[in-house]
Amino acid sequence: MTRYSWRHVFAAAALCFFVRSPAPAAAAPEGTLTIALHVSLAPTWFDPAEAPGIVTPYMFYYLLHDALAKALPEGNPAPALAESWTASPDGMSYEFVLRPGTKFHDNTPVTAEDVRFSFERYRGVSAAAMKERVAAVEITGERTIRFKMKAPWPDFFMSYLGTTSAGWIVPKAHVLKTGEEGFKKAPIGAGPYRYVSFTPGVDLTVEAFEGYWRKTPSVKRIVYKVIPDETVRLVALKLGEVDIALSIRGELAKAIEQTPGLSLQPTSSPGVFWMYFPDQWDPKSPWHDRRVREAARYAMDYDTINQSLLLGHGKIHGSMIPDTFDYYVPVPPPKYDPARARALLTEAGYPNGFDAGFYNCDVSYSNLGEIVLNNLAAVGIRAKLRPLERAAFAKAYTEKKLKDIAQGGSAAFGNTATRFEVFAVKGGAYAYGSYPDIDELFDRQAVEMDRGKRGAILTDMQRRLDDSRMYAPIWQLAFLNGVGPRVGVSGFNLIKGYIYAAPYEDITLKAK
Repeated sequence: MTRYSWRHVFAAAALCFFVRSPAPAAAAPEGTLTIALHVSLAPTWFDPAEAPGIVTPYMFYYLLHDALAKALPEGNPAPALAESWTASPDGMSYEFVLRPGTKFHDNTPVTAEDVRFSFERYRGVSAAAMKERVAAVEITGERTIRFKMKAPWPDFFMSYLGTTSAGWIVPKAHVLKTGEEGFKKAPIGAGPYRYVSFTPGVDLTVEAFEGYWRKTPSVKRIVYKVIPDETVRLVALKLGEVDIALSIRGELAKAIEQTPGLSLQPTSSPGVFWMYFPDQWDPKSPWHDRRVREAARYAMDYDTINQSLLLGHGKIHGSMIPDTFDYYVPVPPPKYDPARARALLTEAGYPNGFDAGFYNCDVSYSNLGEIVLNNLAAVGIRAKLRPLERAAFAKAYTEKKLKDIAQGGSAAFGNTATRFEVFAVKGGAYAYGSYPDIDELFDRQAVEMDRGKRGAILTDMQRRLDDSRMYAPIWQLAFLNGVGPRVGVSGFNLIKGYIYAAPYEDITLKAK
């Protein structure tokens, strides 16, 4: 099969994709795989309609659900519930043909009506912006559905199948039967594993769905255990209580490398982390002064942060756009220069520094926050760490409730334009403000069908974003994971640019 990337999707005006037939049925699934999770589970992550624009919920979308097309080892995007799709030459309509024989976990068929229903009920990140551009969703045949645009939109596929989870399909009949809250408590999807049980704050258990179209999973049961503390995760891995421990960093990661039978498996990631200054549009805030925001960039000891936490596997990054994204333009990486940082603060009227309030962050990356806070304090920017559970942090971020400093980031799929749409332009889910020149350029590129012209606009946007100092990038994450001796294929790095283990149906345990 030809491998396609997102850039191929948009390179021509009319495209059509097909996938090979599913592989023959494998042996019956056996055994249990236990994964130590680094964050507390949120039931909202079991429902694709509520995607918050971060990659974490995709752990469970890939587990319980399926999409019309998604990133797979075969390519990105690869056909899934849709066996093919086409775009009209004028960019005004897109049609999908459903794969015959696909089923939800209750053995009901996946239909075009389920596709339309899933799109209409989607209410996650960028929902309003996406739906404003769609004129109609038409069922044109038993297995075909067409999306008609109000105007040409070059990023429809990217938005529908990449940046958002609107293209992940849920069963209309089951959702209507259980109700919205009931669906989170008893989710049914079309993915390789079916929901068994969930104990808040403790664990999630799923079992293989042998009717999955792509292949029968090898592992019978997967259990996600919530273990927020890295040290405890490592101990559980060493004792054999878990088979995979997610997100192990620093000295603990070195301990994995030194322990016989264990392996450290980093994944590459489009996850750029940054400091964001929500108050930069407030004239009364110190962060309103570009020199102060630039001082924060010079304050960070990037190499030490990367070596101490990621063992050097991360990338020092000068942009909030990952280097794997289409239309990405390299930006010179920031430099550690505390003397320059202090000089900028003095120029801005803060020779003795200032009290910067709270440093808000996801609790699972509070150790990164602690190092950054020490770097900031060394140049006179004094703040207090405020760690939040990941779901609560994302909710506060999108509801524009964070102040002072936010340690943000995203490893979600997308391209340069979609990353701007969510984080850096007016109306973005995580944008507390914007700059008019960047907004104007964003609107121009959003309807530009000529790839060369669009690329030139997006290049200019990235230059202006860097010049604004809206963000202070920290690193492009390498996600470090511990894997135990019972695991055959862990699932890490099977999908290029995806941070977690997937596809789950490809994961194996070693023969006894």
